[in-house]
Amino acid sequence: MDGVKPQAVVVGAGPNGLTAAARLAAHGWRVEVRERAGEAGGAAATQTLDDDTLSDLGAACHPFGAASPAFQALRLEDYGVRWLRAPYEMAHPLDGSAAMLAGTLEDTAAGLGADGGAWERLHRPVVEHVDGLLGDVLAPLPRVPRHPVALARFGARGLWPATALGRAAFRTEEARALFAGSATHSITAPSRPFTGALGLLFGALGMTRGWPVAEGGSGAVTAALRRIVEDHGGVVRCGDEVRALPEADAVILNLTPAQVLALDGVSLPTRRARSMRRWRYGPGVHKVDFLLDAPVPWSDPRVGRAATVHVGGTAGEIVRAENAVARGHMPERPFVMAAQQYVADPSRGLVLWTYAHVPHGHRERYPGEVAERIAKQIERFAPGFSAVVRAKIETPPHELEAWNPNLVGGDIAGGAMDGSQLLMRQPHRLRKGLYMASASTAPGAGVHGMSGWWAAEAALKDFGG
Repeated sequence: MDGVKPQAVVVGAGPNGLTAAARLAAHGWRVEVRERAGEAGGAAATQTLDDDTLSDLGAACHPFGAASPAFQALRLEDYGVRWLRAPYEMAHPLDGSAAMLAGTLEDTAAGLGADGGAWERLHRPVVEHVDGLLGDVLAPLPRVPRHPVALARFGARGLWPATALGRAAFRTEEARALFAGSATHSITAPSRPFTGALGLLFGALGMTRGWPVAEGGSGAVTAALRRIVEDHGGVVRCGDEVRALPEADAVILNLTPAQVLALDGVSLPTRRARSMRRWRYGPGVHKVDFLLDAPVPWSDPRVGRAATVHVGGTAGEIVRAENAVARGHMPERPFVMAAQQYVADPSRGLVLWTYAHVPHGHRERYPGEVAERIAKQIERFAPGFSAVVRAKIETPPHELEAWNPNLVGGDIAGGAMDGSQLLMRQPHRLRKGLYMASASTAPGAGVHGMSGWWAAEAALKDFGG
């Protein structure tokens, strides 16, 4: 009927699904979001513990969140999202020292001593063009870049492994470790090709837009997205598991290939179905929340003023740990991602959010094995840490997957972020009327909503939006 907008059903109310729904609802589409869990949020949800302490169930700090073109276009701040930054964006403790990522390029370089000038030279081209680069980097391939010169310069350096680029650029272990730790957000060894790009981009974001937390927890982001959907007439239904492909003009799946293929009624082109069956899932994470009686007693007090802490030692130690994980072995000294959200947002209470990189689907040899290794890594740089731990909440890979089936084997990236899968994710448009909007699509993992944004754009193009 003329004048009647198309109908969309979005499966999954995580950041990407809700972003797709918000964009289509804002264009006047009739939108329904269906979520299997009892609450919306997906991997960006927050729980309130018995003592009113807030704990993020999934994502914690958001270097892509505050800078996301999708979130900026949807004006999340108008719906209650407030980004908070700590005095330092990120810290990387070492034995006897620490490296700090500050909120500006100049302040970071000033703290790196002999490598300050090299750090500034390497990062300045990215820092000066970060918004333009971000728009190109977060776009699906192939696509004509809007800033080809800046992107070409970024790509020439980003092709390098982060460790090789660090050795070539820096003389000190502090600068090399700081750079390699950022690159390890890919959940692969920073000695792999293309990881230099991640080190550059994460560093540049920290020194411009920051690595903020969302006030009140990461769930504030998805709560805002839900309000946008509902303010434009959309409906979000929780506790509604989808087992068969819904009927609608457009169906957008906030799912990874494993869940897409499991849906009844999915009809895909042969080549696309084959690609999905061959999709590789990567290493997992084992999450541990430490409830504290006092802040972490880091040897270097500056580390206690950072929202994010990379606990892994030197760049060489990180490579050894990540290579062990890739071979299916649990390292004695794992790479640990830690978030001290309470530094930026004291209202949350004292929770140290952590996860260790572990082999895909890792099962512990005995209960508490991974938590013990995480605690030892932290204690190495914060003597007395165990004395301030009041309790801990563990979530191993199989429990992460039970909570959110997109986290296959504990893989929080929607599929291995290495080799061809780092650059060529699954497409957003599977066919007319069927779209995909998870971390398995470009630009990959992170709370930025861009996978949902591009899936919605594909639907708008197909239906004349």
